[in-house]
Amino acid sequence: MADLNQLKQKYQPVLDALHKEGGNVEAVDLQGDKLHIKATVDSEASKNRIWDAIKGVDPTFADLQHEITARQGDQIYVVKAGDSLSKISKHFYGDANQYQKIAKANNIPDPDKIKIGQQITIPAA
Repeated sequence: MADLNQLKQKYQPVLDALHKEGGNVEAVDLQGDKLHIKATVDSEASKNRIWDAIKGVDPTFADLQHEITARQGDQIYVVKAGDSLSKISKHFYGDANQYQKIAKANNIPDPDKIKIGQQITIPAA
């Protein structure tokens, strides 16, 4: 029989990556003899970074059952300290150079002038 705590410890880097990506973790439990993780992340780019974490722990992930999905459609994002449109673009699209898409969707004439607390729409990829 699999040990839940042992598997959670093994896959802690994946859980840490989900937290770092702002993922909404819905379940971390046992399904049979596998650790089951169900979560939703902001984007396909975030999902890919979670995949990298999974493969970094165990390339075969034979003892892991995962359901990692990316949110669909446009999203609202609140600008935080240290953010730039290119950093936000990298998070959502996996490419910092897509920042113009965000600027255009939000009628931001100068991408260097965003404010903490500002709500912006992130167009679907």
